[in-house]
Amino acid sequence: MSAQHTIHVAGEWRAALSGATREILDPVDATAFAVVSEGDAVDADAAVAAARAAFDTGPWPRTPVAERAALLRRVADLLERDRERIGALECRDAGKTLAEGRADVDCVRDAFRYFADLVMNESGGRVVDAGSEEIHSVVVHEPVGVCGLITPWNYPLLQASWKIAPALAAGNTFVVKPSEITPLTTVALIALLAEAGLPAGAANIVTGAGATVGARLADHPDVDLISFTGGLTSGTKVMRAAADTVKKVALELGGKNPNVVFADACATEEGFDTAVDQALNAAFIHSGQVCSAGSRLIVEESVRERFVTELARRAERIRIGRGTDEGVECGPLVSGQQLARTEEFVASALKEGAVLRAGGQRPEGPGYFYRPTVLDHCDRSMRVVREEVFGPVLTVETFRTEDEAVALANDTEYGLAGGVWTADAGRGRRVAARLRHGTVWINDFHPYLPQAEWGGFGKSGIGRELGPTGLAEYRESKHIYQNLAPRPVRWFAG
Repeated sequence: MSAQHTIHVAGEWRAALSGATREILDPVDATAFAVVSEGDAVDADAAVAAARAAFDTGPWPRTPVAERAALLRRVADLLERDRERIGALECRDAGKTLAEGRADVDCVRDAFRYFADLVMNESGGRVVDAGSEEIHSVVVHEPVGVCGLITPWNYPLLQASWKIAPALAAGNTFVVKPSEITPLTTVALIALLAEAGLPAGAANIVTGAGATVGARLADHPDVDLISFTGGLTSGTKVMRAAADTVKKVALELGGKNPNVVFADACATEEGFDTAVDQALNAAFIHSGQVCSAGSRLIVEESVRERFVTELARRAERIRIGRGTDEGVECGPLVSGQQLARTEEFVASALKEGAVLRAGGQRPEGPGYFYRPTVLDHCDRSMRVVREEVFGPVLTVETFRTEDEAVALANDTEYGLAGGVWTADAGRGRRVAARLRHGTVWINDFHPYLPQAEWGGFGKSGIGRELGPTGLAEYRESKHIYQNLAPRPVRWFAG
């Protein structure tokens, strides 16, 4: 199997300068299906140098807004053209179902179109009233500079787009480092940017390990901003490394997300069916490998037994397998390491007193599959309730009062997302207002909008992606104060 050149620097595809390569494994059967370049800090330096030159002397930061927006729209059109190819690649690389892979491509397309529209609809700056007709004062926004973008393995294409689209819309140049486990669709996206006409050096990619490439981007003195999505431990390392150069930092570090179900949401058969169905969706989409997964079910005590019994019954019926096979609803975990981590979490939960209601094992055969798992009678003393598993594991806690439900939902170091299920509209809004989470769904779970900010409280990170704030992350604000009638101030006698 020949190695694919997956490092793109200054408009050229190349191998790693060391010649190193890495096999990319299909999580369905643990066999290699691609070989990519394995860059290191030297490759990262070359990519940063290219991005620096492209920002300081290249055309992209000086390209008119209308032309930048037009390029983003061309990228969106190319994504639409290549939807099947890229969706299938995402499916194989990350273990998703084909439907999930296609949906990811659609979301990436929408992100590029949103940021194109956003920059086109902006004014030329914010006029500031200085209290005198002789003063013209305006605040304008300029690109930050060279952006280092580090993306995770669970949504490699989607998370890359959430960073690349606003970075380019603002006029920045960048170096992206995708996860070494799932780099292929990000490589494909960089190729589409070049096809769309992005100037050489504006978009660079280095495939390689976080400990080398990612660490170098974080501490590189010529990188002006670092945006990282991934785990808490790695995120804190990125933040420390960035501190010495005082670069801008944006972090999205996951969550331990509550899904609160009040009894009144289950008062009708339709309501009960919907809440159970959505609890499955919240916890087990992409085998639970979602930063916003509703992995903590917090259900009112009066309906707990009926709710969990039906939930477990349906969980046992979820069809797992290769994402391209007919009828498959859930794919494998992304790696052997992630499978082992999930098994260890379940084992520790059972040892601490959780009751297994569904799943709890890997099926027969090859690959990194694990059955969707429901753990009942959990509480906050258990590690599985406190820490992010990133696997198909749902824990169940109970409450009796609204105050108790809110307290349980907020009893976490994270604060990315949460859901509230109730037939009482006032209660839904009241509870949502009290939850310390960046996104709160009422009678729904998982949808997001590119025009609405995404990010979390607490250890879920700092900064926001998407929405106007997601664009602002990639800009600096500059105040320009112009005196239209200058005269001596006579501060000093002279």
